[in-house]
Formats: sequence, C-alpha cells, structure tokens
Amino acid sequence: MDPLDRLAEPGLDLLRRVDILLATGAPEGHRVWPLLRRMQVLPGEAVRSFLELPAAAFSDAGRSVRQLVRGYDEVSAALTEPVLWSGPAATAFGEYRTALLSHLDEGPESLVGRLESTAGYADALADWIEGSRHALARTLAGALGSTEAVAVVAATSAPPAASAQFAVSVPHPAAETEAAEIAVRVLAVLSAAYDGVETLLRQWGPSLAESPWRAPVIGTPRYDTPTHVGW
Repeated sequence: MDPLDRLAEPGLDLLRRVDILLATGAPEGHRVWPLLRRMQVLPGEAVRSFLELPAAAFSDAGRSVRQLVRGYDEVSAALTEPVLWSGPAATAFGEYRTALLSHLDEGPESLVGRLESTAGYADALADWIEGSRHALARTLAGALGSTEAVAVVAATSAPPAASAQFAVSVPHPAAETEAAEIAVRVLAVLSAAYDGVETLLRQWGPSLAESPWRAPVIGTPRYDTPTHVGW
C-alpha cells in the first residue's frame, strides 16, 4: 500500500464534495475552467479512474515479455547449426536462413528488438504510474489539510437533525471558490501526468512498430546442378 492508497478514502470523500459544488458552477474566469475543458471530467471522477491504473500489472508484463526472448534465442541457435549439403537448394536455404536470423534477432527492428522495446515501454508505464501516484498523493495530502477543505466540508455536510428544519441547502459562493481551488490542484497534477504518458507514447511509438520481414533476393533457381547431401 503506497501513500495514495492510504489517502484514497478521505481524498475521494473530499473530492466527492468538491464535485458536488462544482456541479453548480465555478466562479467566472477562474483558472479551473481551462482544466475542466481539457480534462472533460470532474476531479473526483478523474482520481477514481486514475486509481484503477495497475502499475504492478505493467511491471509483470515487462518481465513476462522478456522471458519470451529465451525462446527466440533457442530458435536462433537451431538455425545456426551447420547443414551438410551444397548446391542451389542449399544456397537458397542459406540465404533464407540468414534473413530469418536477422529478422529474429539483429538490431532494434528484429523480433527480439521489438520484444525488448515492448518490455521497456511496459516498465516506463509502470514508472509513470508510480511517479504520478506519488505526485497525486502529495497533492491530496495538501488539499486534505487545507482551509479550503474545511470550507468545502462545511458547505456539503448535512445539518444536525435538531436544526435540519431550519437549514437551507444552498452552496455558498465562497465554498464554490474553495472547491475550485482544490480542483485546480488535483486536475493540474493529473493533466501533467497525462502529458507525461503522451510523451512516453511518442518516444516509444517508433520502436513498438511491426517488425518487417525482408525476404532475401534470390536469383532464378537452376535445376541442372546437383545437390550434395552429406551426413
């Protein structure tokens, strides 16, 4: 359990209250509006969705992908064993074998290269989630201990039963401003986090492309030359 897990329950409760106040509006011209337009989601819902991102699953995926490399190594080793034959067919086979070995494990565009890139991308996503969770935890901790949180909780708490008949449930404009301030902090962290993952995708995208098969160029086969096989 990391700091964000420990803060999730009180943090989501506070953000639920923030969402209630923002649903009635936010001060005109407040800096929360660009973030709301960009994220297209209220802070409480945004954090709930972010909490579902599985960092451990990406780390496990990276390890699983790397384990596949062993199978490609075994195939490559089998292809490098000497073949005791000669002639046009043996020459054509040798050219295809060389091309296949290159396709399997030679450079970043090979199958092994793509596997390593995929594992690296999974690791980078896991690191991104972990770093973003720590940043969000710091923001939630600050919000929970803020004067804005006190105003938001007070404005969204039910009145005591004895005085409920005299209470009027109308959000105070000041509470809406305080809710908007908390929303700015949370949405700004998540916006920066999503900028980070988009950067990761741009950086890793080229190395995650399909590995192209390049067949060898072989001349017209000849049938007037014998093939010699020796064992």
